Amino acid sequence: MNNSQSSPARILVVDDEQSMREFLDIMLQNDGYEVRCAESGTEAFDLFKREAYDLVITDIRMKPVDGLAVLRHCKSNAPGTIVIIISAYANAETAVSAMKEGAYDYLPKPFKNDEMLTVIRNALESREEAGVSAAREQDGPLYFGCIIGESPAMHKVYELISRVATTSSNVLVTGESGTGKELVAKAIHRQSARSGKPFVAVNCGGVPETLIESELFGFKKGAFTGATNHKKGLVEAAQGGSLFLDEIGELTLPLQVKLLRLLQEKTIKMIGGTEDILVDVRIITATNRDLEQMVIDGTFREDLYYRLNVLPIRLPPLRERRGDISLLAEHFLAKFRKDFGKDIRKISSYAMDLLNNYDFPGNVRELENIVERGVALESSSIVLPESLTLAAYKRKAQNGSHADPLPSLPMDTSNLDQFLADLEIKMLQNALQMAHGVKLKAAELLGITFRSFRYRLLKYGLASEED
Repeated sequence: MNNSQSSPARILVVDDEQSMREFLDIMLQNDGYEVRCAESGTEAFDLFKREAYDLVITDIRMKPVDGLAVLRHCKSNAPGTIVIIISAYANAETAVSAMKEGAYDYLPKPFKNDEMLTVIRNALESREEAGVSAAREQDGPLYFGCIIGESPAMHKVYELISRVATTSSNVLVTGESGTGKELVAKAIHRQSARSGKPFVAVNCGGVPETLIESELFGFKKGAFTGATNHKKGLVEAAQGGSLFLDEIGELTLPLQVKLLRLLQEKTIKMIGGTEDILVDVRIITATNRDLEQMVIDGTFREDLYYRLNVLPIRLPPLRERRGDISLLAEHFLAKFRKDFGKDIRKISSYAMDLLNNYDFPGNVRELENIVERGVALESSSIVLPESLTLAAYKRKAQNGSHADPLPSLPMDTSNLDQFLADLEIKMLQNALQMAHGVKLKAAELLGITFRSFRYRLLKYGLASEED
């Protein structure tokens, strides 16, 4: 699924020091990258005209065109290209400037080889997850922003994202847990006019109630016990960009009032502060709860709900976009085989059938976890059904509408062994009937491996070696 699996990432090194160019060239090529070098920002601009790069490493102090100019050029002409700044004259002010301009990271010289390689790998992985391939856009990516999927249901989502990204209105993303609501928020931000500014994500349900207010709005020194320093909040950290509030339904009513004030007046007050702070942020919220019902129950403010729900986007659960299951599974396989250093190139057809026929109560997040466990447990070069750990109690819940698989047998238990054998035979036959003769599905219904199921069929003469 990833172009980077077949072609090495293309890196441009820009540095006016020849020894540094040669050093990075050798180190990066040894690590499997395709490398070009430029001795000045001007030469780098010429190279940009001829080919695209996945990542640029540039020194910051060069003449007549410095590293910040190279960074700005990349962000303006190839926003998908990652830029890492290096310098022997590192200071906090320069680092902050570079990060504000959109640099991925800032490393002072001399740097450790492992440190540089780790930063590059992390940067390329984050870019890969975002679905951006600046050097190979013509190959037709399977991604939209940072979301994977080609089903009709997802194309409707993509269309909505494109439309709302060009506006400044608030967006409410709804959907079950694990569907990728934060990825939708990131895609909106990246396609908006605010893409060059911060994207700040806050999980309202993951921060203790006693801390969420100070995390969002910040506090003044001495505002409460332990407030030994002045601290800006996450709202202010998102200045000029987008603030993503996940699990918005978890906010308490007092905090809902403060959020409503932010939406109406574009100002906040720090805890312990008296002055209003003007903020310019776009609010994107998400929830897996029924906010309309919460309004009726009196646990969510009606005026806040309508302020947040200006542009709604519903993200479908994975069971409504089954055509994307194989695509996602292959993506996660590529990711985890690299993480675990395993040469696993394929998910077996039987294993993929299991995935395609599973309802995924945990959605894409559950699929990712299943594939991760499968790759971790698999000892062969292919992911087999036995390595997929599907939640047994969830499988039973899915099949609760089917006939009871337990047969009704006469309770003559004078011969316990024969009774248990008859019971097992009836269960095997019932599972085959429910699975319409598909042995793999029948094994999955019984919560046993395909090999175990086939062994039991042979044991009782219900199948032959040729079946």
